Amino acid sequence: MRKRLFFVISLIILVGLLSGCTQYNQPIDANSTGIWNEWFVWPLSQFITYIANLFGGSYGISIIICTVLVRLVLLPLMIKQTKSSLNMQLVQPEIKKLKEKYSSKDQETQKKLQQETMKLFQQHNVNPLAGCLPLVIQMPILIAFYHAIYRTHEIREHVFLWFKLGQHDPYYILPVLAAITTFISQKIMMGSTGNANPQMAMMTYIMPIMILVLAVRFPAALALYWVVGNIFMIFQTYFVIAPMRKKGNIQSDTGGAKK
Repeated sequence: MRKRLFFVISLIILVGLLSGCTQYNQPIDANSTGIWNEWFVWPLSQFITYIANLFGGSYGISIIICTVLVRLVLLPLMIKQTKSSLNMQLVQPEIKKLKEKYSSKDQETQKKLQQETMKLFQQHNVNPLAGCLPLVIQMPILIAFYHAIYRTHEIREHVFLWFKLGQHDPYYILPVLAAITTFISQKIMMGSTGNANPQMAMMTYIMPIMILVLAVRFPAALALYWVVGNIFMIFQTYFVIAPMRKKGNIQSDTGGAKK
């Protein structure tokens, strides 16, 4: 949860910085230069346009489809993250014992504690950094979405349902839905992983507020992206993560199941 909060705050800062740069707020086209424009924004703009053309020019439907495709690509990483997270819960009693055994604060003892902890992680296929990778990958994707939408005139001015993709939702329906679906997805995720940490529970309420602020300030297309992504996450939790925990299939592919 803290990682997701850090992710949202970083996203707001980065989008704000990029939006303020003249180089990155000009219309995007095939002649735009720079690695960010050539390898991220322009290809995504073209891809959104291509999908839209398959559906009668609906850029809104295209963004929904692109969101689902992004989530499907990230699904293997999310599954790996979940396995590592659940394995981490299993080793918590052992970690507690190690901390009690190496309770001294001298440098040599703390070094030994780190070594024993890493050894324990390796034995139980736990990767402490596994939870960061999906968020790290999502950040440039979200920022690229923002730029592809805002800097492509056809996408920015397209009307989908009751809103223009490049403008704020005039009725704030999408920001509210983004906050609600964020809350639901976080609650379901906490229930499926058995996480009863009070600090994490607090983050469950902080995250929707952060998403609401983000969705109100940025183009409605980003709120649409977030709502669809959260709905995908809810189904992912029900059909992938929850069964994984129930069956005890939380070891790595080579490590077998752990009951």
